[in-house]
Amino acid sequence: MVLPVTEWIWRHEYWLPPGITWEDMKETEEISYPQPRHLLLSLPLALLLVVIRFFFERIVAVPLSRKMGLREKVRRKAPPNPVLEAFYTTQGKSPKEGELIGLAKQCDLQPRQVERWFRYRRNQDRPSLTKKFCEASWRCTFYYTSFCTGLAVLHDKPWFWDHRECWVRYPQQPLLPSIFSYYMLELSFYCSLVFTLPFDIKRKDFSEQIVHHAATIFLISFSYCANYIRIGTLVMVIHDASDCFLEPTKIFNYLKWRRVCDILFLTFSAVFLFTRLVIFPYKVIYNTYYYSMELYQPFFGYYFMNALLMILQLLHIFWSFLIIHMVYKFVKSGTMEKDLRSDSDESEKGDDEAGQVKEAKRNGAIHSEPSGSCIGKEPPLQLNGRSPAANGDAKTR
Repeated sequence: MVLPVTEWIWRHEYWLPPGITWEDMKETEEISYPQPRHLLLSLPLALLLVVIRFFFERIVAVPLSRKMGLREKVRRKAPPNPVLEAFYTTQGKSPKEGELIGLAKQCDLQPRQVERWFRYRRNQDRPSLTKKFCEASWRCTFYYTSFCTGLAVLHDKPWFWDHRECWVRYPQQPLLPSIFSYYMLELSFYCSLVFTLPFDIKRKDFSEQIVHHAATIFLISFSYCANYIRIGTLVMVIHDASDCFLEPTKIFNYLKWRRVCDILFLTFSAVFLFTRLVIFPYKVIYNTYYYSMELYQPFFGYYFMNALLMILQLLHIFWSFLIIHMVYKFVKSGTMEKDLRSDSDESEKGDDEAGQVKEAKRNGAIHSEPSGSCIGKEPPLQLNGRSPAANGDAKTR
């Protein structure tokens, strides 16, 4: 049963242009061609990258963050409360109005105290700045290494300057050792990102990131098997160009080096929009969609390759909207406040002010909470704003 399925998957009609079979792609002593079995090497290499990243973050990134003056935000911990913790883990992290009132009755608390407990609890689950710094440092190191490797490998290749060269003698284009190493480096890295996905910081575009990683791995793997290696190398070096500026922007944003962060952000935005919305469609998509047809009739690999490239382009457009929105806010405010893809800590002061309004609406009048609280040693929150205790509490906040 397995053999027929394998034979069906690897039929040359799916992978190679009409008139070319796997017999034409066999390796010889003089010429080496991409072979699907080579891709298995990326799995142990991906695990090796995970190990390297583990030691890099602890030996290099964490001490570097301290030397560069990274300051963690002080977060108040939510005191133990079995009822609220059970609701938080099973039903939701942000209870609605009616649920707040019900939980307050169960715990003998005011709704405002329950709301504050959930705010503290949500902030506890958010990744620390040190974790964000370590992740950005690792990716920054890899992207610079990968981009420099790509330039070193491709600068003397004819298809890097003239994209029509991608189809000269295709698909019988020999596999160079430098191209093989570059491919394995990129494929191993994206496989390692899949391995660490459950442990990495989950951003607002988490679903899009999964689609991006899957499309990238499929694109690299398919382009290798079908010997689209010249197009594949162009795709990889184009993507790494803007990523080299994205991760340093995050790092200096965490460090609150505003001027450096703003310069890098504007540089990243310009490089991203130019490479992903101009160079990528013209140098890659237009090339694979039109120029390849000057030599061969469409086949399955042609459609599949272009479909993967279009998925990447749709993701580029999605992220471009986010970046343009951030640039618009930057022009208005004069500085980059945060990454739109990240969740920031909830403001205690802002939440307290909003909570006062909600409390007044619930009870029809403004009144103070009782001093007795099972939330812990948290000072009582005075909502009338007139008592000395309230003034003292406001100063401490």
